[in-house]
Amino acid sequence: MLKDTFATAITCIDGRVQRPVTDWVKLHVNVDHVDLITEPGPDKVFSSGPRPVIEDMMRKVAFSVQHHFSKVVIVSGHDTCAANPATREEHVEQIKDSVEKILEYRLNVRVLGLWVSEWGSVELLYDSQPTERTHSFL
Repeated sequence: MLKDTFATAITCIDGRVQRPVTDWVKLHVNVDHVDLITEPGPDKVFSSGPRPVIEDMMRKVAFSVQHHFSKVVIVSGHDTCAANPATREEHVEQIKDSVEKILEYRLNVRVLGLWVSEWGSVELLYDSQPTERTHSFL
């Protein structure tokens, strides 16, 4: 019997980004399900705190990894974020910082950083396990 496969995505609570992220992850990471951890402006939170919120998100990530055996953790930022009204360039830096902070937890998972445009298109910005087609920071 085959087991269902999972990934874990940390996204904004903004409902406009959740479906594009989960659809992208299912297609590109080849998983059956995506556990969602939502927080207003998670890329900003990872970048600048507050620390208790980061710890709470990571507690949930660890739960998903431990109980659903997620092998990939995704963090995303998006255009027109009410909680993080930064420029795209600022979001890209925050997403990079977010991925690096998640890697510090040493969960033995692949970590991806995604950007969601105002039209819902998803762009891979970072992959902690790059392939020949993907570079570390794009």
